[in-house]
Amino acid sequence: MLALYIIFGFVAIIIAMLVFALFLPSRYHIERSLVILKPVEEVMLRVSNLHYYSQWNPWQQKEAGSKMEIKGSPQTPGHEYWWSGKKIGEGRLILQSIDSKHVHFNLQFIKPWKSSANDNWLFEAWGNGETKVTWQNYGLLPYPMARLMGPLISKNLNKQFEEGLRNLKKLCEEQSPA
Repeated sequence: MLALYIIFGFVAIIIAMLVFALFLPSRYHIERSLVILKPVEEVMLRVSNLHYYSQWNPWQQKEAGSKMEIKGSPQTPGHEYWWSGKKIGEGRLILQSIDSKHVHFNLQFIKPWKSSANDNWLFEAWGNGETKVTWQNYGLLPYPMARLMGPLISKNLNKQFEEGLRNLKKLCEEQSPA
């Protein structure tokens, strides 16, 4: 009889979680900004040329021995960064469009799960030769697991964006473009 109560309790918890997930957001949006003491063109170069990507992106720095491949011409639609590793999984970042103030990427995760997101950048002249950089990422949170994990995903992404922008600032301010 006790086993029956345990089973019913377990089923009730699962049903409650599934119902709860129905009311959670189906999308996420992360946005962080930082001022870098370099002109817009220099900062944009470090983002739109994916040869710099592993030097500032914290996700890529989590696994130094991971595989990566860069395809296409920097600062041109179709420019692509592909990665694969045990810790970081597998995915790719593809430059979709670029203009004088924006860089838009499509971010695709392949392993350990398939998902995609939009990764957008805004570069604004700020002060005297400075740049305000805004990094945005948004995508879907599929029902039910991603919705239940949404707050944790957002918290982790916020930290990674802050770290990534600090790394980008350091890279830009300490080096001259190649």
